[in-house]
Amino acid sequence: MLNDASTVHADLSLTLSEAGAGRPVLILHGGGGPATVAGLAQHLSRIAHTLTPVHPGWDGTHRPAWLTGIDDLALAYLHTLRERGLRDVLVVGSSLGGWIAAEMAVRDNAGSITGLVLIDAVGVEVETEPITDFFALDARGVAEHAWHDSDRYYLDPADVPSEELARRQTNMATMRILAGDPYMHSPKLLRRLGHIRVPALLLWGESDRIVTPAYGAAYADAFGNGRLEIIPKAGHLPQIEQPEPTFALIDAHLRQTSNPFHQQ
Repeated sequence: MLNDASTVHADLSLTLSEAGAGRPVLILHGGGGPATVAGLAQHLSRIAHTLTPVHPGWDGTHRPAWLTGIDDLALAYLHTLRERGLRDVLVVGSSLGGWIAAEMAVRDNAGSITGLVLIDAVGVEVETEPITDFFALDARGVAEHAWHDSDRYYLDPADVPSEELARRQTNMATMRILAGDPYMHSPKLLRRLGHIRVPALLLWGESDRIVTPAYGAAYADAFGNGRLEIIPKAGHLPQIEQPEPTFALIDAHLRQTSNPFHQQ
């Protein structure tokens, strides 16, 4: 795996991990940080050329003061695809990363993106299915809302090393800046999704209580070419809780959506 710094602006360099060969796949992590998609990136690197950035402000990376919204991240990643001459790109986003992926697709005037995978994504407002206020949850509440098997994944804050606790708190502070107001969504995104014609696969853990499967169904329906698949016995991070069925669905979408004419 190659770790690289990709310069977007004079004061913004992206920390990026690259691995594998084949169709380009951009993998975007959620609020939990890069570790939440590490297993997925490792899996996909066996069959594709993966690019896995760390969002600015996560895990100690630099976030310039002007970078205050998900649209800023979407434009930064589109710029990176364009600068590297990448075409026929599949963008895979988990949670907050799924929101970034949708915003990228809305703005992709160059047609670099030919497929999307959104995993329990936030980003839109569904009036009947409000997004749980993650910031208001304690550790037990996070476990119960985010995981199917909450007892297995619950972590007592008293058992978390101070350095890890500090990293998580900094990540959460960054997430508040980028996605705290309006909370975890763009009021305009839902109605824009109908213009996205590339195939969008939305994967949803059946036990997700942060954004429910009904929220996922409304999200999928808003796309011009969207499809929802429910992952049994999984919560907000099915790529961790149920990797095999999750990876199988993504692998199939990777094959089905490839457009070699876009690679020219």
